[in-house]
This record gives sequence, structure tokens and C-alpha cells, in this order.
Amino acid sequence: MYGGISPQAYDRAITVFSPDGRLFQVEYAKEAVKRGATAVGIIAKDSVALIAHKSTYSKLIVSDSLRKVFDIDSHIAFTASGLIADARKLVDTGRIEAQRHRLTYNEPAPVETIARNICDLMQIYTQYGGIRPFGVSLLIAGYDHEPLLYEAEPSGAMTGFKADSIGNGKKEVDEILEKGYRENMPLDDAISLALNALKKTSEEKVQSENVEVSYIEDRNKKFITMNEKEILKFLK
Repeated sequence: MYGGISPQAYDRAITVFSPDGRLFQVEYAKEAVKRGATAVGIIAKDSVALIAHKSTYSKLIVSDSLRKVFDIDSHIAFTASGLIADARKLVDTGRIEAQRHRLTYNEPAPVETIARNICDLMQIYTQYGGIRPFGVSLLIAGYDHEPLLYEAEPSGAMTGFKADSIGNGKKEVDEILEKGYRENMPLDDAISLALNALKKTSEEKVQSENVEVSYIEDRNKKFITMNEKEILKFLK
């Protein structure tokens, strides 16, 4: 009890801080992220890749219908963990902002600009009554003058990374990435490291049909999504 007030009273409204400075609804949103399938982003030599695990809980599911990597522009992509329905709203916002920048300035939008716009929107949803935080974390990858990777949290916080993961098993995956990551590693090695981290930490068997891999190697090129045969080579 805080001054006669039950702690449960502080999680009924998103705008109310608890006496120890916590926003419970934001913390609950982070718990939703922890229940999501794991996704990894990693920067390699002149490239960046997104690797996402798709939870196929039924043999009847068409795996291609479970998209986990979303193109925002030719040089920017998102992957998400948590409530994917929430992620689709942020993906739509990112696409609109990217096209608005192209029309206004006649050039591709900077990756950091798109990431900040998305994080600003996520932060707004922690600030007003009648709405809830987005129950999703994003990995935002792209190529400007160099490959870039950002994580967007439900709180709206934005952090740049060389390699990072979101979702279930984040702690274990990050430990593997910290041990295996090195500067300017080849793209194939980076993808292998990410897939190996998923295989070691995932409760579900990692197979070519339940993993999505997308990468970009050059500013003038586009994000490429691997097919199942290409992914299978890395898994073997």
C-alpha cells in the first residue's frame, strides 16, 4: 500500500506513475514483446540483415502468410516481436513517412529519420488516456551512407546497435551475439551467427520454412529476402 492506495490503482490508467516512478501499462507492453517470436538484426561488412523466427503452431498454417520482415522503402525494413497487428500499424506509418520524404525532398528518407518518427509515435501512445502502448518492439534496419540498425521499444525509446535481438529468449540470444560478433564480419558469417543463436535458444525447431531472412548489401541496392533453399544452406 502507498499512503492507503492499492498498487493495483496505478495500472488502471496509462498516464499515472506509481510512487516508485513506474508506468505499469508500458511494462505490460514489454511483457507482450517477451512472449513474441525471436527476431535478430545484425550489421556485417557493408550490409545489414534481419532474421526473424515465425512461430508455426499448427501444421495447417501456410508459413508464407506469416510475414515477420516488412519492407518500408527499398533501403529500409522492419521486423517485429510482440503483437504483430500493432506492428502493421507502425509499418504503415513508416511507409507513409518514407514516401512523404521522397516526394518532398526527391531523395530516400534517412533511416534514422524514419526510426525517430516511429519512436515518437510509440511514445505518444504512452502519454494520453484512452489509448494503450503498442505491444511490440521493432528492429529497424537500413542503408544510408552505411548500414544501420535501431531498436524501437514500446516506451518509444530508440537505441542503435551493431547486433541485437527482440522477443522471447532475448537475453540468451544477445549473449551469443556478444560472444560471436566481430567488426566487418562477412554477411554470410553474420547470418550464420544469427541463425545459430536462434537454433540454440528456440524451443521450437528452427527450419527453413519458419525463418525469414532479409538483407541489403549496398545503398544503391534493395532489401533481398532469401528463399527456403538459400536459408536451408545456412541451417545445414
